[in-house]
Amino acid sequence: MTEHYLSVTEVAQLFGISSAAVSAYRLPEPDAMIGRTRGWRRETIETWNAARPGRGVGGGRPRSRG
Repeated sequence: MTEHYLSVTEVAQLFGISSAAVSAYRLPEPDAMIGRTRGWRRETIETWNAARPGRGVGGGRPRSRG
């Protein structure tokens, strides 16, 4: 059976963000390297994403008092 690894572009599509935004993330170690191209199993990315800390209570930019 052939194993499919997600590229940075496919990880971005999975999250619904741009490839540039994914590049700013601290992704887990790749499951495979083909030359300089990194690849991850879908399960690796989903596990990593589930364990990422959220913004938390009150996170984000403060509201203006207008």
